[in-house]
Amino acid sequence: MSAYLSKRLLTLKPYTPGEQPTDKKYIKLNTNESPFPPSPKVAEAINREAVEDLRLYSDPDLKALTGTIASTLGVPRECVFCGNGSDEVLCFSFLAWGSEGAAYPDISYGFYPVFAGLCGIKSSVFPLSPDFQINLEDYDGFKGLIVFANPNAPTGLFVEVEKIRTLAENNPQSVIIVDEAYVDFGAESALPLIFDYKNVVVVRTFSKSRQLAGARLGFALADSELINDLNRVKFSFNPYNVNRLTAIAGEQAMLDADYFESCRAKIISTRERLKCELSRLGFAFTDSTANFVFASHPGISGRRLYEALKDRRILVRHFPAERIDNYVRITIGTEAETDVLISALSDILKEAGL
Repeated sequence: MSAYLSKRLLTLKPYTPGEQPTDKKYIKLNTNESPFPPSPKVAEAINREAVEDLRLYSDPDLKALTGTIASTLGVPRECVFCGNGSDEVLCFSFLAWGSEGAAYPDISYGFYPVFAGLCGIKSSVFPLSPDFQINLEDYDGFKGLIVFANPNAPTGLFVEVEKIRTLAENNPQSVIIVDEAYVDFGAESALPLIFDYKNVVVVRTFSKSRQLAGARLGFALADSELINDLNRVKFSFNPYNVNRLTAIAGEQAMLDADYFESCRAKIISTRERLKCELSRLGFAFTDSTANFVFASHPGISGRRLYEALKDRRILVRHFPAERIDNYVRITIGTEAETDVLISALSDILKEAGL
């Protein structure tokens, strides 16, 4: 770093993204991307005319995109905010509502502490239970921003909506962000709560269940006053935060309900099959409702398993952190990729004498 870097940022620990090899010779099961391509309607819509229109700025209000999201999910358009990935939406949220501090679980999405540090916000970190559950009772009385992933990452476990309702009701002084990046794979959404509570924000992404990780598109759903807060931050930072092609891709991905349901069903089915195979091989794992499985084996460390799979051109995610160092997070791939993974795991365990 240079001698000119702001002293406030000297202790900031940036987020570490998952490996993104460029040679495409790996089976990528490390960053929770979809194994399927975007909806065919996306490719049809990004045509020559759309490319030529790149000479023009995108619509700063994103009326077509927010309108499509609103009509699909059954909310008013003024209750929708879109950002350059859900990461931008979350960062804007920390800026908008984190002045009194931010609270989040100790094992969760690794960007939460980074956002807090970047925005100069004091963090309160609450530990998960020994079985990796989020205890929302711990957050009662906290007077700042509360944020958690549901289902949580990297565990895949979720909190029941009624518990979130109780948290919102008991803590009207706090904005509560429910980060639903993985909700489409089997968990119950907290979306209905935005109609009952003015302090609940649901954040979602197009990266997982709508196959647009590379397009960078996320959105928030909340009471219109909270959406106005996010727009206040956005228009103070970048009014054109979502580019034209991404907006088109997002609109078409949201409209293609049949393709969405088909891909989602395949991922859920493959996830449950993988759980069965992992159990047969002696792995322990959480009961994930996301598009990944969080697994460990009593006979081999998480680091060793990650390295052995990488040697076989299969990438999974290993987190060298306390309590979860022995686990790997495995993204759900195609059926064919899962076959290769299961075979590789069997071979690794045999070589280890397990």
